Amino acid sequence: MHKDKIPEGVIEVDLFEEEVNDPDHPEAQKFRLLLEQVADDHDCELTFFQIDKGTVCFAFDNDELMTKVIQIMQEQGELGF
Repeated sequence: MHKDKIPEGVIEVDLFEEEVNDPDHPEAQKFRLLLEQVADDHDCELTFFQIDKGTVCFAFDNDELMTKVIQIMQEQGELGF
């Protein structure tokens, strides 16, 4: 990703078609709202959200939630390890 430097501790996932290249794109907005709801449900904040050519980067200020998201992605086969 080349728009902005991505901070450490961010989840990056190739989620959309390359045409979804802006946080204002309707699909990106829907996903951001979903992430914000998840943050609300876990009493934390969505601290980072970026999209570039369909790849979404995001982070929460809750390490347990971040770990849970990574575990779900591993179980779903989204991660290569």
